[in-house]
Amino acid sequence: KPVDHLFASTIFLPYLEKLNLDNLTIASPDMGGSKRAYAYSKALESDVVICYKQRAKANKISYMELIGDVTGKNVVLVDDMVDTAGTLTKAADLMMERGALSVKAICTHPILSGDAYEKIENSKLDELIVTDTIPLRKESKKIKVLTCSELFADVMHRVHTNNSISSKFIL
Repeated sequence: KPVDHLFASTIFLPYLEKLNLDNLTIASPDMGGSKRAYAYSKALESDVVICYKQRAKANKISYMELIGDVTGKNVVLVDDMVDTAGTLTKAADLMMERGALSVKAICTHPILSGDAYEKIENSKLDELIVTDTIPLRKESKKIKVLTCSELFADVMHRVHTNNSISSKFIL
């Protein structure tokens, strides 16, 4: 049987649109996510910023720089998952230092290992928006969970009734 990858953009985009953020800029915390960030920026008609980072070793960033300007912007970082939260929080802190008005992040899979919760709480990140693909280990006032249940149920129903699921692939 064929397999399709579902994207959380159908969950995140309506949420972001409801926030109605002025001067919105979409950002990728690393070069690898630049394509994803560009797709969100296109859908939301916003600017895009990319973080360039160098690692000294695994999960340890030695250097980070921004490609683009965040001055006076409400930034939304876009990533597929958040593990140790090192890159995400370092990017958020750097963006605030460079004049961003606020920094939020959307990440599909909240792995949140090690001291990720503490990094998030102590960072300048305003809000981390995740899905419920992985249960959170604990609550955090900075973490908002959006459910995938309606997306999964709708796709299963469409497949079962031989209807198209193409509308579920926004990005």
